Amino acid sequence: MTSAVVTRFAPSPTGYLHIGGARTALFNWLYARGRGGKFLLRIEDTDRERSTPEATAAILKGLDWLGLDHDGEPISQHARADRHREVALELLDAGKAYKCFSTQEEIQAFRDAAKEEGRSTLFQSPWRDADPSTYPDAPYVVRLKTATEGTTVIEDEVQGTVKIRNDQLDDMILLRSDGSPVYMLAVVVDDYDMGVTHVIRGDDHLNNAARQMGIYTAMGWPLPVYAHIPLIHGPDGKKLSKRHGALGVEEYQAMGYPAAGMRNYLARLGWSHGDDEFFSDEQAKEWFDLKGIGKSPARLDFKKLENLCGQHIAATDDAALLAEIEAFFSATNQPALTPEKKELFKNALFCLKDRAKTFPELIDKAAFVFADRPIVPDEKAAKNLDTVSRGILSELTPHLQNASWTREALEEVLNQFAEARELKFGKMAGPLRAALAGRSVSPSVFDMMIVLGREETLARFNDAANG
Repeated sequence: MTSAVVTRFAPSPTGYLHIGGARTALFNWLYARGRGGKFLLRIEDTDRERSTPEATAAILKGLDWLGLDHDGEPISQHARADRHREVALELLDAGKAYKCFSTQEEIQAFRDAAKEEGRSTLFQSPWRDADPSTYPDAPYVVRLKTATEGTTVIEDEVQGTVKIRNDQLDDMILLRSDGSPVYMLAVVVDDYDMGVTHVIRGDDHLNNAARQMGIYTAMGWPLPVYAHIPLIHGPDGKKLSKRHGALGVEEYQAMGYPAAGMRNYLARLGWSHGDDEFFSDEQAKEWFDLKGIGKSPARLDFKKLENLCGQHIAATDDAALLAEIEAFFSATNQPALTPEKKELFKNALFCLKDRAKTFPELIDKAAFVFADRPIVPDEKAAKNLDTVSRGILSELTPHLQNASWTREALEEVLNQFAEARELKFGKMAGPLRAALAGRSVSPSVFDMMIVLGREETLARFNDAANG
């Protein structure tokens, strides 16, 4: 028994996975996964000159990072050319397509004359109803016989009812003169053969739908449900381009955005569920529907993206967060963590993950974990290590030798020490941060002491006191 809902993502492997493509993939994935359906992947590699294995690998890598798993093996459109040709010949045999022997020069002459006479320049082939006995021994294309009267009506889940007059549609080519099938035919045959029930794609394909529907109708195949989603624009409302910043999904991974935050943000880009901004994958799968997609282009907003990513970092389980940060190190060609640093880092995540919007921010806060003794303070922190401060550190160390190493106990020891010397704790915090992290801004002193443990903490205090 086949699943009720089947969606697909069908990128062309001519470059990286574009942020707009990633959102299209996400919408298809959410729609299928939320309904117990299938999400399929098809690589539209019919453009042999521009399609590359490297681009295919980049697309697969991008989907993998985003966590958008697909069912079955990716399908190559190019590998199915024989099947596409078979359908075109079937339409030819049924009289629903025809051989057109018009040359490029003849087509151009027709258009020039039509333009001069103020008629439609849409090519009308003289071979549409020609007697086969008049066929010359010459190259030909196979064209679909498109209805010449009435309208084609697209019932679109996002755009609503879209009507296109049939006299505005030409008899589109199905097979080129070398016998190769065109992309428009391939898409329809593949969607039908793959059992795709819902075609969710960019609204730049809306006009294609009208032409593709002609093939479905001619073959007597049921139409899929169409949902043409608006494109993504930059913050200035113009079509997204390099000037707006990152376009490829791998760039976002390299900038250190967590995949869960990226999924959440992309889901909200053009789709809404009430006032909900922050949500989990499970909620997104449960809530996502086509009616919630807006008709107007969504605008990329880096502040919103960072805000959501910060919330996801804070909400992520430590082990999962560590695994994703390790993947970030690998993706940005940074050295892997040693087992010791990895353990220390994992133990520190509780005091790092609040208020960090990206992995580089979080890693920066973890400077005290990655630093090795002797800690070299930065310029600002070094000012907190004057002679008086070094004396305080020297005096404090014996009080911590036998203290119970819990936050409460450490707070008590340090506060009592400060009171006895009539110091405000804030006055002590600067030297303690400088000694532990070499920074003037760091996580809480107590959190750092807990993470580093007694031995390392006292060693860092001693180093700073004697520096």
